[in-house]
Amino acid sequence: MNTQAIPSELHHSNTIKALGSLSEEAKLSINSAVKPVHLEAGEYIFQVGDDGDALYFVEEGTVELYIKDHAGGQISLAVLEPGEIFGEIAVLDGGSRTASAVCRSDVLVQRLDRSEFVELLHSNTEIGLALLALIANRLREADAMLRSRVIRNPNEEAKIELSLMQRIANVIADFSGSIPFLIINFCFFFFWILLNVDIIPGISAFDPYPFGFLTMAVSLEAIFLSIFVLLAQNLQAVKDRIRNDIEYDVNLKAELEITQLHEKLDRLSEGLSRKLQSLSLGR
Repeated sequence: MNTQAIPSELHHSNTIKALGSLSEEAKLSINSAVKPVHLEAGEYIFQVGDDGDALYFVEEGTVELYIKDHAGGQISLAVLEPGEIFGEIAVLDGGSRTASAVCRSDVLVQRLDRSEFVELLHSNTEIGLALLALIANRLREADAMLRSRVIRNPNEEAKIELSLMQRIANVIADFSGSIPFLIINFCFFFFWILLNVDIIPGISAFDPYPFGFLTMAVSLEAIFLSIFVLLAQNLQAVKDRIRNDIEYDVNLKAELEITQLHEKLDRLSEGLSRKLQSLSLGR
């Protein structure tokens, strides 16, 4: 990362575009506070967990902002072109970086240190309002992108995948294994047999012993119920597969978070080592 002084008429042409239309006073204030920084393709401007010590305006080239998902893959949040701003969230709250910024090409950015940025906000509220509007728009885009990447509910996922006929089969199979279904069948068989054994005066049997019609009806019921039960078992296998996939994702996410904690600790250790070395050399 190289910081060089270059003519102001060259390196400030795209700086103000990110904040929309500002007054001349606000533009001059920003132009006098930023510093040009040259970076090569593939070089990181900052990574997740780094200190939020500055925000940047893209002057030349393209910069990609990304985070890693629970599977270790990159989620590209934005590809920034000349005139766009990034790194503002960590500067506002003084916390660590929430995303990584990498150069996709040779890049010239304008760096605005946090101390300079705070002074600008105190001296010119117009800059703060423009930045808040930019952050709100960026958060809206990130929220829409990440909404579909949260941990899935296996029951909701199964409902989405089931067709109407599969849902009907599932309901019938569930009902056939319930106590109400048993009671209904018991009452039906009891009254059917009662009406066909000639013990009630004035009622003639319409399906006398050995109850051939009842036997056929029960056989058909058993055939259809067995089909519905088999369908329900297939659907349960689908649900189990979805649940297993989600459990795998959760375990993978936990493992990745532990790995990221180790990486963060390594970066902190390296930073402390560099500071200790600089202090020892300064003595």
